[in-house]
Amino acid sequence: MFPEEVKKRILKLRQEIEQHNFNYYKLSQPTISDFEFDGLMSDLIALENKFPEFSDENSPSQRVGNDISREFEQVSHLYPMLSLSNSYSETEVSDFVQRVEKLSGEKPDYVCELKLDGTSISLSYRDGELQRAVTRGDGEKGDDVTANVRTIRSIPLKLNGDYPATFEIRGEIVMPFAVFDALNIERVKLGEQLFANPRNAASGTLKLQSSAMVASRKLDAYFYSILGENLQEDGHYELLQKSAGWGFQLSPHAAKCKNSEEIHSYLAEWDKKREQLPFATDGVVIKVNSKRVQEELGYTAKSPRWAIAYKFKAERVSTRLLGVDYQVGRTGAVTPVANLEPVQLGGTVVKRASLHNSDVIEGLDLHTNDLVFVEKGGEIIPKIVGVDKSNRDPLQAAIQFITNCPECGSPLVREEGEAAWYCPNEDGCPPLIKGKIEHFISRKAMDVDGLGSETVDLLFQQGLVCNVADLYELNKDQLVTLDRMGEKSADRIVEGLKNSTNIPFERVLFALGIRYVGETVAKKLAREIKSMDQLQQADFAKLISVEEIGVKIAESIINWFSRKEHLELVERLRKFNLRFEAESNLKEGSTEKLKGLSFVISGTFKNYSRDGLKADIELHGGKNVSSISAKTNYLIAGENIGPSKLEKATTLKIPVITEEQYIQLTD
Repeated sequence: MFPEEVKKRILKLRQEIEQHNFNYYKLSQPTISDFEFDGLMSDLIALENKFPEFSDENSPSQRVGNDISREFEQVSHLYPMLSLSNSYSETEVSDFVQRVEKLSGEKPDYVCELKLDGTSISLSYRDGELQRAVTRGDGEKGDDVTANVRTIRSIPLKLNGDYPATFEIRGEIVMPFAVFDALNIERVKLGEQLFANPRNAASGTLKLQSSAMVASRKLDAYFYSILGENLQEDGHYELLQKSAGWGFQLSPHAAKCKNSEEIHSYLAEWDKKREQLPFATDGVVIKVNSKRVQEELGYTAKSPRWAIAYKFKAERVSTRLLGVDYQVGRTGAVTPVANLEPVQLGGTVVKRASLHNSDVIEGLDLHTNDLVFVEKGGEIIPKIVGVDKSNRDPLQAAIQFITNCPECGSPLVREEGEAAWYCPNEDGCPPLIKGKIEHFISRKAMDVDGLGSETVDLLFQQGLVCNVADLYELNKDQLVTLDRMGEKSADRIVEGLKNSTNIPFERVLFALGIRYVGETVAKKLAREIKSMDQLQQADFAKLISVEEIGVKIAESIINWFSRKEHLELVERLRKFNLRFEAESNLKEGSTEKLKGLSFVISGTFKNYSRDGLKADIELHGGKNVSSISAKTNYLIAGENIGPSKLEKATTLKIPVITEEQYIQLTD
């Protein structure tokens, strides 16, 4: 067979197989038998193996996977994958609708979509072909699982119709109940541990090193969001319906709703019907339909203001309370944990449940040996929600919250306005010391490869590490003497510590574990207060001038730097060359023409996309803020500007400028 004939045959087979996949997975109308389909696939694989010059990573043959083991590369998301705020009652949903209407000044349509219980995925397409598949990860970075995702037959490798040149589409990878049940039956036969639920099975499968094994698990995928520039459709629902023609399987049973009443009707319907679905679902996602209004509403630090997740009422079971233990976290917060008679709940055996704090124990009026009601909060974390007092033995003692730290014996303290009791022995209580070190080396902080909680515990027990600075004095000879520590593991830790000195300042600041200074706060501090020295010297007024830094955070930072041992720790870390200054964000074309000015943008623009305009503001030293306040310097008004923002700017006498006037500011 001549090369041109081979190429034609391969292309024809690919086209036929993709069409049969579409008929089977999208239309549920197969036109050939499984035997005939397997024959076509075998022919294609044989030809591609014989003529590798015609290979294509998006060929349908890639869906069978291979046994090559690979490490997953970390990839940054172009658009962050934020989490959604949760609601558990119709009242909270109504409050969300009222909040949207108040902030937007409009009565927009909403889209209700079933919240599938699987693992999130983001796919990138260019010129109609799948380029990359990335897990949610921490929202900013995820694992590149493209090879595994190519094996999922309901995910199109090549698109049909009139699709955008480049875009991202996000969805949920799930394991259908039928596949999950069959998988667990097979694991019983093999004497392997069963999967707890379809969500865990789907997530674990997607991270397997063998794509051939992933292919055998028969995962499925449904999509619910499209991101990109120039997507044309303003309606989220309308754009998704359009994408079905490109080859995507959409989140099923989505519906447009005009108001709270229609949303509540949808929630009531699917709370009853969800048991009939072939896959797990734990709620409904409610979104503003108009992308223009979505952009007007913007985001908080962790979630969009234009969407909310409604969680169905959790399954409830009863069991016996055996007693209460107390755990000390890295901040010193003492958390009571209930020990329960084992009980099946939501696909797992529950033996322990969080009681959160002393107020919860008091509110429940818990006694030893009580019959208690347990739910999974948000369908994940077990919690006690009630007590059957009619079955209580009157001789059983009430549960009393402890007064001293269970680890070091220090008297517990409770600050005004706080729900939790704390161990104040910050530098002497073992769980606090180890917790600080574990936080410091964690992935979102210093990301020290090779170190984990077990190794930290071992280092602490051997007296090698008592604070985070001690880590940088470790050497290979010390490490190889530890239990279960070989030379390769020791080398990995030493190299990981060396590499961590390149971690940027904002993550170093987060890693220190200053109370209330989380990831977002650390980034804002690093952006405005450029170095550790400046932060150490910053007074209260300077700190609260930083966006989103309030009284509590400012006081915590000042208190942290007021302690002699913390100043000594900082100086030790400085000697190990950790980055104590923010990197210069100066880019080509950057200026300080807008330094000290804050902008709110609203509407659509001729010369910029919204993200492009925001980037330009930052390029010239300005600051983007999401909502108008008395501190806002300018509102940049495009076409279709949100009426509520224009009204608020007028009320507060904030200058409203056009796109052209903004350009004049930067010329």
